[in-house]
Amino acid sequence: MAKKQFKAESKRLLDLMVNSIYTHKEIFLRELISNASDAEDKLAYKSLTDKSVDVARGDLKITVVPDKEGRTLTVSDNGVGMSKEDLESNLGTIARSGSGQFKAGLAEGDEAADKIDVIGQFGVGFYSAFMVADHVTVISRAWGSEEAWMWQSDGADGYTVTQCEKEVPGTDVIMHIKANADEENYDQYLETYKLQELIKKYSDYIRYPIVMEVEDYRQKDKPEDAPEDYKPEWETVKEWKTLNSMVPLWQRQRSQVTPEEYNAFYKEKFGDWQDPLAVIHTSAEGAVTYKAMLYIPEKTPYDFYTREYQKGLQLYSSGVLIMDKCADLLPDHFRFVKGVVDSADFSLNISREVLQHTRQLKVIASALEKKIKNELLTMQKEDREKYEKFWSAFGTQLKYGVVAEYGQHKEMLQDLLLFWSSKEEKNTTLAAYKDRMPEDQPFYYYACGESVEKIAKLPQVERILDKGYEILYCTEDVDDFVMKGLREMDGKEFKSVTEEDALPQTDEEKKQAEEKAEAGKPVLEAVKEALGDQVKEVRVSSILKSGACCLSADGPVSIEMERYMRKVEGSQPMKAERVLELNPDAAPFAALKKAVDAGDKDTVAKYAKVLYAQALLLADLPLEDPAEYTGLVCSLMI
Repeated sequence: MAKKQFKAESKRLLDLMVNSIYTHKEIFLRELISNASDAEDKLAYKSLTDKSVDVARGDLKITVVPDKEGRTLTVSDNGVGMSKEDLESNLGTIARSGSGQFKAGLAEGDEAADKIDVIGQFGVGFYSAFMVADHVTVISRAWGSEEAWMWQSDGADGYTVTQCEKEVPGTDVIMHIKANADEENYDQYLETYKLQELIKKYSDYIRYPIVMEVEDYRQKDKPEDAPEDYKPEWETVKEWKTLNSMVPLWQRQRSQVTPEEYNAFYKEKFGDWQDPLAVIHTSAEGAVTYKAMLYIPEKTPYDFYTREYQKGLQLYSSGVLIMDKCADLLPDHFRFVKGVVDSADFSLNISREVLQHTRQLKVIASALEKKIKNELLTMQKEDREKYEKFWSAFGTQLKYGVVAEYGQHKEMLQDLLLFWSSKEEKNTTLAAYKDRMPEDQPFYYYACGESVEKIAKLPQVERILDKGYEILYCTEDVDDFVMKGLREMDGKEFKSVTEEDALPQTDEEKKQAEEKAEAGKPVLEAVKEALGDQVKEVRVSSILKSGACCLSADGPVSIEMERYMRKVEGSQPMKAERVLELNPDAAPFAALKKAVDAGDKDTVAKYAKVLYAQALLLADLPLEDPAEYTGLVCSLMI
């Protein structure tokens, strides 16, 4: 029989289909199984709308049969089948979707239509078979017909349709698998283990059983006359097995799923050996319909803070895996969340491997972000121990989220933050800090340092605590950026204890400070002369109580930022404009004044360098010349 040519510039289009549209060759099995599922759905619909069609839904199935010797792989269904006209129309015209037309023909409000879930829409999935096969045969018999037809093609040079025999309605897609090439192993698509893997990965939640004959090892029955030293014997048997789960866990009501089932799903799907901290099982109907099941892990993945880590949720469309990691469904600050989202409303590209950026996607992503936050807030309020575990694992990520994108997400995240409280001596929320705040407290106070113990000993902390004010101790590099990113909350600023105006002064206090600064001016000038360009300014401190000195910064770069940049950039970081603050009421200031008054420049220089070095150490900054500092201290002891 003469070959018929494909319609729609077939040679070029089919070549594009096979070589360009699909990223992974293994997708072909997903596409063919989805087509088979659609055929089953169409017959199921017929049985609901046509009394003459006596088909039990439980009898519908999809069969996969590999034949190594014949190098064929067959995907069969006992669905609605196709007539000769259907074969020519659906397979002879590329990009004509029979399933798409079927869906378009369903009436709104059709109760029977609600019970099926047709997957196909583009009419190109079938041709993915040519990625792995050099010849494809389709044998089909339409339901209600006694005639069967065979469609055959080697690819873009056309196809033939001939009459044949088929005992039962349905469709068989028979692929003659290509020979191995230099960089392509086509033999794997004839191996049962590989086929099981692909079915589990892409088609696990197809609603009809996917069956295949597989080999299994089984212990033989013990003979009745077996001796006492009988050892069990095993045998290899072939048996038909259902390979897919069919009903996804997220499609069930939350009340019908046990914690053990949630945990088992999480461990199997995402390769974790520990139970998750929390499960978010949610759904929505309306303008955008979806179901989602999200997990919050207990531990930080080993590669979480590396470039190799990829965020994202598994994306399903009508139970078929479309993307393993859909990054657009998760904001970066919640990148630790794992889970699945299933929706028939997503706009997919023609290969169904890539999600188009649509309003539906943004709506779902926004809703999931709110769900995750609410789950964390509930955990924070109702199970603080569990939240502390979460915070230990992913608190840093939330902090990065506050400063990312110019603080765009700070209002979303600020309620989730924890910081160590000087008053409570444990982690506290910003809301709890605010509730404890005295009415006269002018700022939310924080102090940054390497550890809680070191921060508590900072000389700038003393006067704040003496006022009865609480301080948030910040021990992570990102914390200073977080506080500056937050800037204020409910009209009140966040203020570092190291800032000159950390304690607002009364008019009387300002007057006294000015008098002390004026009286100490010769000392300040002498110290500045001795230190030169190492500091921008030397001034009388308004924040020190008993401490002799401290270091602050004048300009946009704080001491805390400089510390961080040293870790990131190494030996030549961005530096703060350093200010050495001296306590005029401390004994070292009196010693300095004595030396200045005596005109002893050498002693003034020694004292200045010692105090500056001490200020550096208190600020967790490296000494510029440790040997010089050691020598100076020793010389003052003689």
